[in-house]
Amino acid sequence: MRWIRAPIVGAILFAAAAAGFTYSGLFDVSAIRPEPHWRAQLFKTVKDRSIDRRVATSPLPPPLTDPKLISTGQIQVSAMCVVCHGAPGVPKSEIGKGLNPEAPSLSTIAKEQSPARLFWVVKNGIKMTGMPAFGTTQSEPQIWAMVAFLKQLPRLDAQHYASYQKLGAPPPAGGPGRSR
Repeated sequence: MRWIRAPIVGAILFAAAAAGFTYSGLFDVSAIRPEPHWRAQLFKTVKDRSIDRRVATSPLPPPLTDPKLISTGQIQVSAMCVVCHGAPGVPKSEIGKGLNPEAPSLSTIAKEQSPARLFWVVKNGIKMTGMPAFGTTQSEPQIWAMVAFLKQLPRLDAQHYASYQKLGAPPPAGGPGRSR
């Protein structure tokens, strides 16, 4: 009987310590200071593993090279994403600069991530990062259009991005080379 008391007492003490910490206000929720490296890495690992686990159930993409799909995605990305992430030649807005963790570069993310992973993140968002779930306001075809444009974005330099924005035309197949 004595062996069962120790885990119960331990659980009670842990719950009391957790409640004390929760109500103490010691944890800094300010977005001004970045997370310590160890905690940022922990959150990144948790986020990545969570997304990886769920991406397996994402629907298969349509052909992402359709110019009409890319053009539709370009309009949506410009309206909904550039404010926080920026774009080639377009800096992040004041809102984007104030996010913690910082919103990543769309060109970098689009280059590194699979279409299925991009789809999942755009559709579902990521808690406590400022990344909204566009699946609540956009249909799956609209989200795939965004992904189609995002996959073109790494090929665009600032000049090409600006000209496509003015024209409302999609990048040509293969896209222009990005200035290095």
